[in-house]
Amino acid sequence: MDITSDTHSQHISQQYNQDLETIKTQLMAMGGLVEKQLQEALAALLEGDSQLAIRVRDNDTSVNDMQLKIDEECVRILARRQPAASDLRLVIAVIRATNDLERMGDEANKIARNALDLIESGRIPQGSVEIRHISEHVRSMLRDSLTAFARFDTELALKVVQEDASVDSEYTTAMRSLATFMMEDSRSIGAVLSVMTVLRALERIGDHADNLAEHVIYLVKGRDIRHTAVEELDREALGRSDKR
Repeated sequence: MDITSDTHSQHISQQYNQDLETIKTQLMAMGGLVEKQLQEALAALLEGDSQLAIRVRDNDTSVNDMQLKIDEECVRILARRQPAASDLRLVIAVIRATNDLERMGDEANKIARNALDLIESGRIPQGSVEIRHISEHVRSMLRDSLTAFARFDTELALKVVQEDASVDSEYTTAMRSLATFMMEDSRSIGAVLSVMTVLRALERIGDHADNLAEHVIYLVKGRDIRHTAVEELDREALGRSDKR
């Protein structure tokens, strides 16, 4: 049975309702922090702001702490409430989602570290256009996947899943272009490798946003699509969800 955005507020126990609402709220807060870290890491890189890059680099523990807090709350719910059906799917989806968000935080931290290297080198070489383009796409995927989770919106989640292939294609094209540039100008090798690392981090964040969207579909539809090819997904079957 599909679930809706208010399914988990219909228990006799108000405390149980509150427990489930708490993990959803905490997950959204964690997602917001990761979005901020990614935005600031990219701004530091593209604007040459070393202080901002240092702040992002040194703030990585905040995301890790939030993951631990949410996971502990989920374990407590599993132990005390022994949830079944849609409640169990919610707890599992939240645990999976926190892992993906934590990994995104790691990738944002990686972008900040490479930003510092590039700033110290005095310039951002070939690749800034590619970084801007792919980062806009990836940030949109992250925002949409979090919105889909908040609204239990499988149609939006499916859109994110389908967009991941575009990011992968853009990433491959950019890496080929940078490899050619590096071969033509050996003096740029170090800096271009840092740009490649940033692009790889962005591509990985896109993958994790895709994972978040898949968790939404699992949560609402009870269907695990992690190993299903995109072209095999049925939009009609997966795209109906409550968006209240």
